[in-house]
Amino acid sequence: MADVTTTPMDAQALDEVVTFTSELIRIDTTNRGAGDCRERPAAEYVAERLAAAGLEPALLERTPGRTNVVARIEGTDPSADALLVHGHLDVVPAESADWTVHPFSGEVRDGVVWGRGAVDMKNMDAMVLAVVRAWARHGIRPRRDIVIAYTADEEASAIDGSGYLADSHPGLFEGCTEGISESGAFSFHAVPGMTLYPIAAGERGTAWLKLTARGTAGHGSKVNRANAVTRLAAAIARIGDHEWPVRLTPTVRAALAELAVLHGIDTDVHAPGFDADALIAKLGPAAALVEPTVRNSANPTMLAAGYKINVIPGQATAYVDGRMLPGAEDEFTATMDRLTGPDVDWEFHHREVPLQAPVDSPTFARLRAAVERFDPDGRTVPYCMPGGTDAKQFSRLGITGYGFSPLKLPPGFDYAAMFHGVDERVPVEALHFGVHVLDHYLRSA
Repeated sequence: MADVTTTPMDAQALDEVVTFTSELIRIDTTNRGAGDCRERPAAEYVAERLAAAGLEPALLERTPGRTNVVARIEGTDPSADALLVHGHLDVVPAESADWTVHPFSGEVRDGVVWGRGAVDMKNMDAMVLAVVRAWARHGIRPRRDIVIAYTADEEASAIDGSGYLADSHPGLFEGCTEGISESGAFSFHAVPGMTLYPIAAGERGTAWLKLTARGTAGHGSKVNRANAVTRLAAAIARIGDHEWPVRLTPTVRAALAELAVLHGIDTDVHAPGFDADALIAKLGPAAALVEPTVRNSANPTMLAAGYKINVIPGQATAYVDGRMLPGAEDEFTATMDRLTGPDVDWEFHHREVPLQAPVDSPTFARLRAAVERFDPDGRTVPYCMPGGTDAKQFSRLGITGYGFSPLKLPPGFDYAAMFHGVDERVPVEALHFGVHVLDHYLRSA
């Protein structure tokens, strides 16, 4: 058996990660949230390549065409806890007229792979495939069992994806205590000469809300003191104007402490009266890593009312994208009760829990070490994701999740803008870096 600590990734793995990223992008798995997505062609693609590496992937569906893939790599230490490595196969919609390159072309141009999913998250899907196949070629086995899951429906409710797997197939994840997935270990160029790699150790909870205002229907020419549209608009304005108070979770507090040291700022994040906003104002570009996660948030996103311009409707509805910090869920619901007022009802349209993972754990230390091995000048920092991932659903099984999809990106490459944005793309060299880092971490985990 090959030495699992020193065998390097071969040239084939570096070629394959580019090919797999490109080819997965060409498989249109657009998820509009209406149930019309079909991940099965992408699921069959990854399952075929996992099988060629000697694994036995299972294809699992709650709904026909909404396919998930799960496979297990047996480790050398049967007593060790298993590790979950998961990535989703669906992507958000893309309007081709807005793009420089067709979003489902998977074109490789000037050392960059273009297309929807290049960052979110067919790149990581491809990295995992490339690593697993390289291990098969060289006879490498990790220390602990590794369960690989490719999921459907992450870009909507996950009901056909990780939610279904966690609820209906928990046995496939037996022994898994930790997991890694998207949105972490990407390079972030804070100031000249400082490259940060935020590793996610937390997520805000999802609180998608439906607001309903009821009133008295009537003619648009008459005075109406019970206008549902007016009532809804007032509630939406209050929500949009609300200033949420600072609530620091352990992950965010640790991130602020490390960022302060790296920026040469003398502060005590544990001191009574610590002013998080004042510190964030001194962090320059790095403020973007923490500013969205020091508070709950609620952003109105959709409105619907009426059917004719001269008819006052009896009902109006709106949707709000809310996010809740760990430990701040009760505050969120109480605040929404107050802001909506007596004339507007609200309910959770979709809700998922906030997450938090320890940053002082051996796992986090290994994640740091894997990144810094391949970029010794880079600095890893803890990070809380403002949004959410499939780690929420897998947490039902007692799996602690970290965001770890390593990419070394050049200065000026706006990683955050790639998520759900126009002209999503990933450099080939970033994929190569990710394969090396992911391989090293999974062997040492």
